[in-house]
Amino acid sequence: MPDTVTLLVNGEERSLEVEGRTLLVHALRDGLGLTGAHIGCDTSQCGACTVLLDGRAVKSCTVLAHQAEGRDVTTIEGLAPDGELHPIQRAFVEHHGLQCGFCTPGVILTAADLLSRGGSPSDEEIRHALRGNLCRCTGYQGIVESIRAVGAAS
Repeated sequence: MPDTVTLLVNGEERSLEVEGRTLLVHALRDGLGLTGAHIGCDTSQCGACTVLLDGRAVKSCTVLAHQAEGRDVTTIEGLAPDGELHPIQRAFVEHHGLQCGFCTPGVILTAADLLSRGGSPSDEEIRHALRGNLCRCTGYQGIVESIRAVGAAS
């Protein structure tokens, strides 16, 4: 039996009807039409569904929508609310950190979490942070360079 859940998504309070077993990724995609969080593996291995929950990167396929009630959820759509690319998004374009783009939203939100902790992370720290995000296209070097560039500019 569906219940109403209220989420703070990209700075806006949003309510939707969900069943108790509804995953956050499905609530975002199917309930709210925010399709930036991708469903890649159904086993929480790929990180394509990563969002920020209270500022920390989480795989939204591992969180029930009810567990996010009243919490701050940021999707890739909310990273650039005024249509201006976020510095991480710009860096991914400038440093060739993306190819097909399927994993990119999750990787960018993981990078946003890492960079929010301050400092300029080393390549090793960046690679460690990305350990839960799989990319089949880039070989990761462009991704690491993109994140390093933003960290160095901070």
